[in-house]
Amino acid sequence: MSQSAIITASPDVMSGTPVFAGTRVPVQTLLDYLKAGESIDDFLEGFPTVKREQVIAFLEAAQAQILKLVA
Repeated sequence: MSQSAIITASPDVMSGTPVFAGTRVPVQTLLDYLKAGESIDDFLEGFPTVKREQVIAFLEAAQAQILKLVA
């Protein structure tokens, strides 16, 4: 999945807050769910406009960035 299909940020959508592409769901919302101990399924149930593939691709991209920092 291309980076542009995962997250977008535009001043016209949620004042530039990074959101899952094609939605108005902030990426921070997923992080808040996970931090609170909720599952990806719980998040997707609450935000059906976000695709599972987007969530997985986002987490994989975040993992790759973190691993670059510690390598």
